[in-house]
Amino acid sequence: MTKTALALIAIAVGLVSARADDVTRLRGTIEASDRATATIRPDAGGTVTVAMPDKTRIFAATSGKLTDVKPESYIGAAAIPQQDGTQKALQVTVFASSLRGTSDGHHPWDLAAGSSMTNGAVGTLTGTKGRTITVRYKGGEKTIIVAEDVPVTQVDPGDKSLVIAGARVVAFIRPAAGGKREAIVLIVGRNGAVPSM
Repeated sequence: MTKTALALIAIAVGLVSARADDVTRLRGTIEASDRATATIRPDAGGTVTVAMPDKTRIFAATSGKLTDVKPESYIGAAAIPQQDGTQKALQVTVFASSLRGTSDGHHPWDLAAGSSMTNGAVGTLTGTKGRTITVRYKGGEKTIIVAEDVPVTQVDPGDKSLVIAGARVVAFIRPAAGGKREAIVLIVGRNGAVPSM
């Protein structure tokens, strides 16, 4: 098995683990960091220091545009269910091609009350002002309505050099030994970008 394949498996396992019951998502700003820990100020206030072991998966987030979503793109969309069975997007994440398959599926999310996250490949894509997107994942598909002003984030593989004071972050953390907390996944904004998920 190639190193690339092993890395993709590790990423997928990390993000699937990041949906587990003992995992918390923090959205905020990195206040300080070294190679072993990061201190995060959540948007809700306070500070949280988390361990960053070597197995922590780090992704770079940059601001994108709706036109970055193309047929066969691999995306994630946080959305709210609508009465007609469609999903109204709150944000869209466009994954780099090397991250295709990441956390494939449809599952609950915490961006807003009742929201969900759908990760999959773009099937049909219609509309010019805003988009109607069919997202296909293993075992199903969802139709997602994306307004023109919905934030779009592009996500690429990253490393610990991104974890710097002032960077915006979405952190997936869980309890660790000794009452500590560790990061499973960090999605870090590059050059001032704010991860929208």
